Amino acid sequence: MPDTITLQVTRYRPESESVPTLQEYAVPMREDWAVLDGLNYVKDHLDGTLSFRWSCRMGICGSCGMTVNGDPALTCGTFLTDYAPGPVRVEPLANFPVIRDLVVGIDDFLHKLPEVKPWLVREDAATIDDVEFLQTPGQLDAYKQYSMCINCMLCYAACPVYGIEPDFLGPAAIALAQRYNLDSRDEGAHQRLDVLATDMGVWACTYVGECTRACPKGVDPAGAIQRYKLTAAARTLLPWGKR
Repeated sequence: MPDTITLQVTRYRPESESVPTLQEYAVPMREDWAVLDGLNYVKDHLDGTLSFRWSCRMGICGSCGMTVNGDPALTCGTFLTDYAPGPVRVEPLANFPVIRDLVVGIDDFLHKLPEVKPWLVREDAATIDDVEFLQTPGQLDAYKQYSMCINCMLCYAACPVYGIEPDFLGPAAIALAQRYNLDSRDEGAHQRLDVLATDMGVWACTYVGECTRACPKGVDPAGAIQRYKLTAAARTLLPWGKR
């Protein structure tokens, strides 16, 4: 194993540059170092001007998502040894505006997320203060997979539909809507229907499946979207069938 590995890192300083460039840094090749450790080495020892996001270093917060050798990934869970002998190209997530270096703007996602009401909705909230809503293991399993989403937005970076149609609600938002639609305690599925069953909701998805491949938590947003298409179609046709 070589002593060092080269990181090719996107640099973009909007106050002085019109287009991003790649800058190379040699960092120690250590068996237990993730790509994020290499970036922190650059920040601490080689170039303090490098900008990127990170927080927990445990694959939980989702903030260190970047493009590594062409694939969206959590840099805290992507190891330098997987790319030996290098180089390792580290770029910002695709499909998002770049603010500086590896930092992208996430305002669009943050505006879309509350549209699907990703919380438990009860029709009569006044009656829940002294009530315990029990669930069976089967009821928990119905939505547990979708509850694993950490809002890392790797699925948005991988999604070709979002890349060409930024009004698309997107895989993570739809998967999180399904998390609550399938929760036995929730009564807000009909409120989410008007947002999900639209041209820019589930019907925009062409089922490429890259969002599921990119998800570090095994959420399967593509499956959630296809499953909701059936739900939306049934709820649309049911009133017609009764007439």
